[in-house]
Amino acid sequence: MDSIFVRDHMTRKVLTLRHDLEIMAATRKLVEKGFSGAPVLDQHGRLVGILTERDCMKVALHSGYHDVPYGLVNDYMSPDPESVTPDQSVLTIAEKFVRGRYRRYPVLDNGRLVGIISRRDVLCAMKKKYSAKRSR
Repeated sequence: MDSIFVRDHMTRKVLTLRHDLEIMAATRKLVEKGFSGAPVLDQHGRLVGILTERDCMKVALHSGYHDVPYGLVNDYMSPDPESVTPDQSVLTIAEKFVRGRYRRYPVLDNGRLVGIISRRDVLCAMKKKYSAKRSR
């Protein structure tokens, strides 16, 4: 690939959620923005989890049984998410996607969230590579 690094294909503008945000407010944000998940940060800006559509379905189940959706993002998020670094190869990340169950990975640089890379980002990187080869 012309550029094989995560840093060149990740999304830098990332919707993040606070761990202490009310879960319905977080779910609304995801739905309104059209995102299927978002990194969750603590009060110091450290990555502590990911809230996904799947996690939000737990809210729907809970409210179906108890008639009131409540709680915080922290109560429903997937804690301690696997992350990647900007210097990793997109091909390595493609392997992670093929072998794993995740749709996206937070990108951390020295412990700080700097972006997110999704399956679609990897596919776009591949498209760019093969489009460039065809036009040569």
